[in-house]
Amino acid sequence: MKEIFIRWHRKPHTERSKVVAIFLGGFIFVVGISSLIVVLSSFIDSYLHLPKFNLPHNIFFAIFLIITGLFLVGWTGWSQFKIGKGSPLPLVPTQKLVITGPYKYCRNPMTLGVIIYYLGIAFLQKSLSALLLVGLIFVLYVIYIKLVEEKELEARFGETYKNYKKNTPFIIPKFWRKKIKKQLK
Repeated sequence: MKEIFIRWHRKPHTERSKVVAIFLGGFIFVVGISSLIVVLSSFIDSYLHLPKFNLPHNIFFAIFLIITGLFLVGWTGWSQFKIGKGSPLPLVPTQKLVITGPYKYCRNPMTLGVIIYYLGIAFLQKSLSALLLVGLIFVLYVIYIKLVEEKELEARFGETYKNYKKNTPFIIPKFWRKKIKKQLK
């Protein structure tokens, strides 16, 4: 398995294939999965007769989450393209380990951005089942990252990645952790 990862990494990719991979990944994760969340949660809500939730300023919070998530996804994709010379998709991986930009704050800013975006979609829909679907998607992403992506990065970048992994939070940036800890006290 390690050899497959290394072969993907060494395979030369054109600028065009990197751009196509970024747009394909963006379409799948930003349009495709969010559409799936909307359709599935609408079906689940009507089938189970679940009520909509309505929080004060719900639409503003939803829009804030959507914009924040999309900004983080865009920044991460740009960093992978410009700095890493690749894309978020495993078929056109980065050629260089990216540890600057959003990767300075956490190892998985793309996942963080996508989940924030999906939460915004769920709040916009006012759907409890959409929130549960986002939670399920998050768990599936974490399982994939832990079982596949981290092993692939260790195979490709060795000690450099292991040191980065040791010193950089998984998903929640350090500055958010400090705020969360203060609020819990």
